[in-house]
Amino acid sequence: MKRIRSLLLGIAAIAAVGGQSFAQGDYPNQMVRIVVPFSAGSITDGLARILADKLAIIWKQQVIVENRAGLPGTTGVAKSPPDGYTLMLTSNGHTIAAVINKSLQFDPVKDFAGVSQVAAVPMVMIVPPDFPAKSLKEFIQMAKDKPGQLNFSSAGVASTSFLSAEIMRQSANVNMVHVPYKGAPEAVTAVVRGDAQMYFAPIPSAQELGSVGKVRVMAINSAKRVPQLPDTPTVAEAGLPDYKYESWFGVMAPAGTPKPILDKISKDIASVLAIPDVKEKLEVQGSIPAPSTPEQFDAIIKSDTERYGKIMREAGVGAN
Repeated sequence: MKRIRSLLLGIAAIAAVGGQSFAQGDYPNQMVRIVVPFSAGSITDGLARILADKLAIIWKQQVIVENRAGLPGTTGVAKSPPDGYTLMLTSNGHTIAAVINKSLQFDPVKDFAGVSQVAAVPMVMIVPPDFPAKSLKEFIQMAKDKPGQLNFSSAGVASTSFLSAEIMRQSANVNMVHVPYKGAPEAVTAVVRGDAQMYFAPIPSAQELGSVGKVRVMAINSAKRVPQLPDTPTVAEAGLPDYKYESWFGVMAPAGTPKPILDKISKDIASVLAIPDVKEKLEVQGSIPAPSTPEQFDAIIKSDTERYGKIMREAGVGAN
């Protein structure tokens, strides 16, 4: 009886491994969700929808984008089955989630597996059109003269718009108030109305609003000037030479997702980002394609979590 029991257990184990291998090789064989922890209309949302449309064609499966703004969206992904059918496209604001939120229900590094970086997205500092400061230097001086009286909007805590502004605030050593909004559209509207004095917006939004005089463009946080805004100086050029911030957006999966599935999704994302019309759509959005392997993206997530965590804690920013 013991031999028979051992034999049956062995057969069951082989069947389980074989079934898992088949499932991974057959991936995906059902609908895939890409969760976006930001509102519709955000950069993250736009990138997710571009990817979803093309991946659906490649995979011959439905790929839907689910907007679940804020921490609940990220928490939901962290607790989802690690089978490749729930993914998340988020910004590098993800790396500071544990610093600025008390009692976080997930670990930004341990609870996620990197799939692929998708894009780098330079952000543009905008201010209300009638704002007294006409340059970044003047803006910084005003913030120093009026500590705590100026504020900046963001698309939410842990968004790339928050990090862009917060690192600038720290580099300039000024006291400004952070006002998080539900998403990018609301944060931009706050600047247009004059409720907020500064926001870091994507290139297309800054271009459009700046051209009709609804906002004034101050600087861009890229390492060098961009063709879309050739007359706009970088933050470093405009008065903060030590400023360094590179925003990225990428796809993650719950930790424990099988490596063959991660590798497949990563390769398919790279294929999508190489398609000419996708490159064009990203350019229109102000994004630069930047695919990576799961291993490369894991390393980026870990190093940025350490770097930005240190920046935030040294500045006294974070949950108490």
